[in-house]
Formats: sequence, structure tokens, C-alpha cells
Amino acid sequence: MSNNEIPYKIYLEESEMPKAWYNVRADMKNKPAPLLNPGTLQPMTVEELSVVFCEELAKQELDNDTAFIDIPDEIKGFYKMYRPSPLVRAYCLEEKLGTPAHIYYKFEGNNTSGSHKLNSAIAQAYYAKKQGLKGVTTETGAGQWGTALSMACSYLGLDCKVFMVKCSYEQKPFRREVMRTYGASVTPSPSETTNVGRKLLAEHPGTTGSLGCAISEAVEVAVGTEGYRYVLGSVLNQVLLHQSVIGLETKAALDKYGVKADIIIGCAGGGSNLGGLIAPFMGEKLRGEADYRIIAVEPKSCPSFTRGTYAYDFCDTGMVCPLAKMYTLGSDFIPAPNHAGGLRYHGMSSTLSQLYADGYMEATSVEQTEVFKAAEYFARVEGILPAPESSHAIKVAIDEALKCKETGEAKNIVFGLTGTGYFDMYAYEAFNDGKMSDYIPTDEEIAKSLEKLPKV
Repeated sequence: MSNNEIPYKIYLEESEMPKAWYNVRADMKNKPAPLLNPGTLQPMTVEELSVVFCEELAKQELDNDTAFIDIPDEIKGFYKMYRPSPLVRAYCLEEKLGTPAHIYYKFEGNNTSGSHKLNSAIAQAYYAKKQGLKGVTTETGAGQWGTALSMACSYLGLDCKVFMVKCSYEQKPFRREVMRTYGASVTPSPSETTNVGRKLLAEHPGTTGSLGCAISEAVEVAVGTEGYRYVLGSVLNQVLLHQSVIGLETKAALDKYGVKADIIIGCAGGGSNLGGLIAPFMGEKLRGEADYRIIAVEPKSCPSFTRGTYAYDFCDTGMVCPLAKMYTLGSDFIPAPNHAGGLRYHGMSSTLSQLYADGYMEATSVEQTEVFKAAEYFARVEGILPAPESSHAIKVAIDEALKCKETGEAKNIVFGLTGTGYFDMYAYEAFNDGKMSDYIPTDEEIAKSLEKLPKV
């Protein structure tokens, strides 16, 4: 079958869905640096992590060797409600751009949470339920993760406490209300309900918050409440593991029609979407079986990869979580309140950081107004209103397709469309009214934050 005879939407059969998650760390020659105990600066053990995380998730977090981990039947059954998700050939976009490139996007917005986050939310809630816990705590930026977790907890009968970054809490009230509809309690972060929150408010009056702040509050509540554990929607190895279903489905769909990707693009905040999308492709690259150009796209307002430092740092602003070696802007860095709330994190997945440091992928950063120009163009051409986070990948996918137009190369470009933007209309309103700004932190601001990196 020729590339131009591929269906507009490629769906896998139920029998073709992944039976196991893929752990890319198993194929990495240089493993991600271990998480360190903030008190002893020694590698964290499963026992230590289990104080904060569910026991099975702690094991998954530290497993660098098992390539495939079976997906429990209960989770596979839940996945069938919205998976497999479609891989879409963007014929309309190709035509409008006048490019010889073939553009594909994996669409993860076909569930009520509106994003890919449900893939890991149901897994983490399942292991919490299996352990006999009462509930879980978490943070959320734009709200997709909190929404997904509230859905998963509702399905399994668990309590869910969400700390939502304050600027997103105010910008996205409807996302907040979906969480409450599913039974979750939602608190704007930083808040007066935790020691960490009160300390941050005292030090930064009027702060709009950050994911690092919200993580600190959620961990404090989890550790201090009997029968609760903390769960995280990105950054961690376990989350990238669960999200590998995205990439596994994408590769299976491409293989079904004999298509080999040339360029794979994902937005990068903490790393869950990017890590999930690229997992099997990166595995082939690591094993020397195939080569791909892999591009991480982040906002210029929070450029962890492109302007950060590769070093050990706290994963949270309150400095209560383990230390991770990652590309970071410093745990004290509070990004500008831009509209891509899911990308407002000071650091990056340790797995992706190691792969980036080793040269297996590249990174670029883009300005907010350019991202929304691409989002608007995509919406008008492809008929899907994209989330601001995903629109970073759209922007670079369009750029790469236009380069193909200049060179005449018919490259296969794949990107992740991880969610819809229907709860992001205040952002679209600001863009349409010409009131959206592009804040880019100065070298001095980043340097000041990096001065506080722990001495490891």
C-alpha cells in the first residue's frame, strides 16, 4: 500500500492492543541516575519510596532491567473504554501546507479526561486499591492529570485529594469542576492548608504557584494521612512506563501499513507524553535496529532542556521529595503563568534527561503566541481544538513539514496530540484578543534559581 492510500484514521483491533508496558530503561546502556534520599544522599530503596508511593509503583520506579511488564487484566479492561486511540493521517494539514511530508498524529483526547493522563491514572489508582489504601493525593497543572485521576479513583472507589496550581485553578474553573464532579477535592496551590504551602506564601506573597509547589503540598498530606499515598502524573519512571501504550499503539499502527517514521515530536513538560510516545522507537534506536529523529518541544517560559542544567535537584519546591538527576531550572524556579499549565515544571524526567544527555534526542523551545498560531491553524484545518501543551508539538511538526516543502523530501512526521483544548478557552480568548504575551526568563533569573541546587 502506498503512503497516500493509508486511511485517514488508523485503528488497531482490540486483539492488537499492547499486552505489556515497555520499559525503555531496560535497553539504555547508561541508566538514569538513581533517586537520592534527601537526608542521606544515598540511592532510594523500595522500602523508602513505599512511604510515599504504593509498593508496586515503587518497584516499577526502580526497575531498570525488566523490558516488558504485563498490564493487569483489570487495567486492560478499563483501557478498552477508550483505547486503542486513533493514529490520524493529517491529509488536510498536508494539503494546506503544500508539503510532500506525510504527517501523522496520535490522538489521546478521546476520553472524558481529555488527555493521555488516564493511561497512568488508572494504573496508579489500581495499585493503590490493590494495596488496600483509602485514597491518594496528587498535584495538577492544567488539570488534565487531576481530572484523569479523579475519574480513575471514582471508578475504583478511592478518595482523591488534588492540589491544583493556583493560576490554572483560576484560569480553568471548568476543569476544576469536572474533578469535583468525579468526587475529588481540589485545593489551589500554594495553600494555607499545609506547612509547605504556608511557607511558600510567606516567602512569595501573591505567587501564582507551580507544579513543584503543588507536589510538595500533596506529598505532605499523603505522608501525614493514614491510608493515603502520593501519585504523580508525569516525570517519574513508572509514569513513562504506563504511557508507553501510546508509542506501542502508534508503532503497531504504522507497522500495519508499512510506514517508518522519520521524525517523532512530542511536547515536554515533565515527560509523560513525550516518553510514552517515543518509547518503542527509542528502544529500536538504543538497540541499533533503526534510527529516528526525536524532538522534544518545550515552552520558552520554562525551558528545562534547552536552558537548564543537568544536575541533581529536588523534584518539588518544598524540597521534601527525593533528589533526581535531571535537566532543571532549579526547584525554586516559578514559571510565568502561561497557558500551557502542564508544561510549567522546573525539571524533566530523569530517563529523558539521560537520553538527551547521551544525544539520542534533541530539544527546542517555542514562544507562547507562536504555539497558539499553530493551534488555531490546526483547528481550522484538521477540525480538532488542541490543548496548549500539545500545540507545542503541532508548531514544530508544521515547521518540519515546511522544511520538507523547501527540500522536496517526503518525510514521515509523527507527533503526539495528547489532549483537547475545550477547557482552555480563556487562553484562546487572550490569543484572539491580542492580549497574550511571551514571557521568557532572563539568564539572571535562571542563574539565581540554579544557585540553590543541592550540593551533591
